[in-house]
Order: sequence, then structure tokens, then C-alpha cells
Amino acid sequence: MIQKIAVLITCHNRKDKTLACLTSLYNCIIPDGYVLDIFMVDDGSKDGTASAVNERFPLVKIIYGSGNLFWAGGMHVVWSEVINKGYDNYLLINDDVVLFENVLQSMTDTHQYALTHYGIGGIYVSSTVDKSTNNISYGGTLIRKSLFGIEYKVVVPSDVPLNCQITNANILFVNSHVVEKIGIFDPKFKQSFADYDYSFTAYENSLPVLVCPGIGGYCKNDHVNNWSSVNSTVKKRIAHLYSPKGLEYKEYMYYIRKHFPLSLPYLFIMVWLKTFFPGIWDKYKK
Repeated sequence: MIQKIAVLITCHNRKDKTLACLTSLYNCIIPDGYVLDIFMVDDGSKDGTASAVNERFPLVKIIYGSGNLFWAGGMHVVWSEVINKGYDNYLLINDDVVLFENVLQSMTDTHQYALTHYGIGGIYVSSTVDKSTNNISYGGTLIRKSLFGIEYKVVVPSDVPLNCQITNANILFVNSHVVEKIGIFDPKFKQSFADYDYSFTAYENSLPVLVCPGIGGYCKNDHVNNWSSVNSTVKKRIAHLYSPKGLEYKEYMYYIRKHFPLSLPYLFIMVWLKTFFPGIWDKYKK
């Protein structure tokens, strides 16, 4: 039986990266027994992204956003659009990823591994590396919870699928069984944390959350400090704290309260410490 995959992408004003991502996707080897449909939210791009995609990749189905969706909001919109169209799997891709041609084979092989070892489909993340350093930029992590925060440990891909608890969604394969059990991205997340929340929710529901063998593509880690420097005014630091380009404070606290309530008091203190006293925070971190 043919397995249908809905590829989900959201973009905003980075035409060249979006086109490079789609080009690499079209160059991927599609495993036997699978077919792809590609859906993309163009969230109010002003740089001609949508028209360029229409011209070069006319089969890509474009959904137009207002410009205020941000990444998680855009992914929620596009996923909601296709959820009732009978897809067996969903492939979430960030538009700044350049995929390796064998990534789909690695992910579908991991799906077969999950079915064999767990009896159910799950979530499978393909790790990316920074092209300039060859260091892992995104992928899967293991965590350790305590009263004093959360420790994250990156899972280095092997030649077999490996367990993890939290994933990025730069290259993320989600089987429909997961969607049937836990739904799609929580709409309370607008920019960040949606992929962390989703994968950890799957883990908490005893669904397979796996790191695929090998590396799936190139992607530069573009996350910046989620707090402002000591040279910024307090007002600017607080604005950055609440901004989608900063920590997104309300969403962060919702994420922590939802999954790590015992760590909430400590992390609350740390967030405001680095906001009001970034110099002390920088010294403490070192």
C-alpha cells in the first residue's frame, strides 16, 4: 500500500533559502512505496517568495498568511489544513535546511524500525549539521529534570535509530498514529517551543521518539541569546524577553509549567536574573 507523506513548510522573507530548501527536497530519493505532497505557508513575505516558488515548483500548494503567524503559528496553520486529507505521515521541514538526498530513506527506515520494535509509529528526527563547522546544529536530545532546571544532552546519531525525549522540527517525520493520539502543535505556541512541547508530549504518552541514523542535511544554528546584553536598557531587555525573537516569556513559562513544574520556581528566578542583571548572569554561566 502506498504511504502518503504531507511535507509541511512555513516561510517568511527568505526567498533564496526557501528555494534552496525546496530544490534539495526535490533532489531527495523517494523510497519505494511513498509519495509526497508539499504544502507551504508563506507568512506575508514581501520578497517575492511565493511567486518564485510558484514559478519553479508549481506543484507546491501555498497557503497565504498574514505576516503575524511566525514559525509555530505557520506550522499549525498548514498542519491544520491537511490533517483531514488522509495522509499517513507528515514531514516537517524548516525552510533554511538543505536536505541530503538519502534523508527520506533514513526516516522511512526508522519508521519501519519503530513498527518492528514498538509496534506503533512515532516521531523521528533527522539531525542537521552546520556546514561551516560540521557540528550538530539541530536534532534530538535527552533531558534530566531537577529542582534546579533542566539539563539537555544532544544525541549524536549512530548507524541505528536512538531514543530521545525532545526534538527540533528542522527535519521531523511524524506518523499519523502520533497525530491520532496527541493531535498537532499546541496553538498556544507562536514561534519557539512548539517542537519541544510536541515531541516531549509524545514521549510522555509512550510513543516512540527516535533520532534517525546519520545526518539529514545542513542547517546553521541561528538561535541567538534569548536575553539582552548589559548594554541594553532594562526596558529593552524586558521587551526582548517577551518578544518572539527573544525568549517568548509567556510561552516559555507555559512550556515549563506544562512539563517541568518542579523546576518552575528556579527557572523563573533565572529568567529574571539574566533580564535585570545580565552581567551577573554572564559571569555565572562562565
